[in-house]
Amino acid sequence: MKKSIAWLVACMLIMVLAACGSGNSSNGSDADPEITASEELVIKASNYEFDKPEYHLKKGVPVNIIYENSNGNHGLLVPELKLQLDIQNTSKVIVPDQVGEFEMSCSVFCGSGHSSMISKIIVEE
Repeated sequence: MKKSIAWLVACMLIMVLAACGSGNSSNGSDADPEITASEELVIKASNYEFDKPEYHLKKGVPVNIIYENSNGNHGLLVPELKLQLDIQNTSKVIVPDQVGEFEMSCSVFCGSGHSSMISKIIVEE
């Protein structure tokens, strides 16, 4: 019983923290005004999955990542790329500076399939 209550409290805390935004942007974008994106990538999320298993970017090429929430309440998180988007912050311009495969996960607890909601961003030369 105590484990169930602790788990419920932890999940509620995660949801509250995920819902807290920086509030810096009125248009939902966290883009650096100095960077102009030369490419655009749209990532769509629905219940327990992203629309593609992997997304490809080029190292050093500015790209505007746009997040679309198709069904349910989700977000995306890629810590290595300093990328976190959700329904309040829907786009960000990034310039990938390292080659590799980076795991993208859902940043908003969305139910029983939350832990399996994973995709990859692959940065190539």
